[in-house]
Amino acid sequence: MVVTPAHLPPQPWLVRIPEIFEGIAEDILRRFGAQGCTRLGQDFYSIKTTTPGLIRDSEVAKFARWNLPLEHSWPCNPQKMDGFIEKAAQTLLKKFGARQPQGLFIGLLHPTSPDKYYKGLASNLRGRVLQVFPKLAAGSVEEQQPERETLFCLVGKEGLFCGLQSPRACNGLYPGGSKYIDQDAPDVISRAGAKIAEALHYLLLHRPPLPTGSHWIELGACPGGMTSELLARDQRVTAIDRAPLDRRLDGRPGLKFFLADVGTFEPRPGTSYEAMLNDMNGPPEESMAHVIRLSRFLKPGGLVVFTLKVPRIEEVSGPCALFREIVAMARSAGLRLFAQTHLTYNRHEFTLFLEKAAA
Repeated sequence: MVVTPAHLPPQPWLVRIPEIFEGIAEDILRRFGAQGCTRLGQDFYSIKTTTPGLIRDSEVAKFARWNLPLEHSWPCNPQKMDGFIEKAAQTLLKKFGARQPQGLFIGLLHPTSPDKYYKGLASNLRGRVLQVFPKLAAGSVEEQQPERETLFCLVGKEGLFCGLQSPRACNGLYPGGSKYIDQDAPDVISRAGAKIAEALHYLLLHRPPLPTGSHWIELGACPGGMTSELLARDQRVTAIDRAPLDRRLDGRPGLKFFLADVGTFEPRPGTSYEAMLNDMNGPPEESMAHVIRLSRFLKPGGLVVFTLKVPRIEEVSGPCALFREIVAMARSAGLRLFAQTHLTYNRHEFTLFLEKAAA
């Protein structure tokens, strides 16, 4: 339970609620304790709240992809302002330099906009700020320590908005969320590959990456977009589906494919896996039952990446109740939920990360 002193004044906060939840954004923000809000960019909301802990710890936190305390707001149109980069760089140095952030990263309020101006502006602004700041420990996104504070900034036609917070508290290593991966190329098997790639990048907030050669069992793998991505990362995959995989995966090293029903598949005695992946369609209770049955083949500490498919989300309470039910099922079988998020390629679904209890 989040307790906030009654005398604490409302604090400005930036919250990113994915566009798919736009119809229920007002209810989500109300449950965060928002006292009014301003829409910024594609799916960002500037709010004031006396209970910012609810943004990270309440049961509706899963609807917010990313959050940041707004410690510096500069409403303006950078494109029409002379000397914007230098003025912004000097202001950020004055306001945040002495607080020694581990890194500085600047993102876009309109991340999927085809307009290249603000992408270039963000890059140039970061370059100038790095010139005037003391040397920062994290030169790249992946070099960040999840629990150390980073200076995150977002820029767009609405202005510049910044704050200092750890990536784990923000729920993403990138300004605005987790890594967006464009997989619309014609040779890509399916965009599901981008989903697992983003999920694995998000996972760096909570645990080290799995070692090369780790063995995954993938339930409902067809057509093989996620399989292909795991193999490209030098992981081994046992893939199961009643439909065949894309022919481009034929003969790929590290892949074993079983044309079988997940519900009746039984690994050979002595088989064990470091991780399990479930992105199956159908009732989530059935999907979790499959995970639970096969989790006995997971090694202690083994990872489960589970896509919770939710019936069309038109209100908050129903998805939250389903989430509690699925998490309780997993917990009763020794699978502990340690993180959850909404990825770029998720629609009416959430990605859950679970870990098998030690023996």
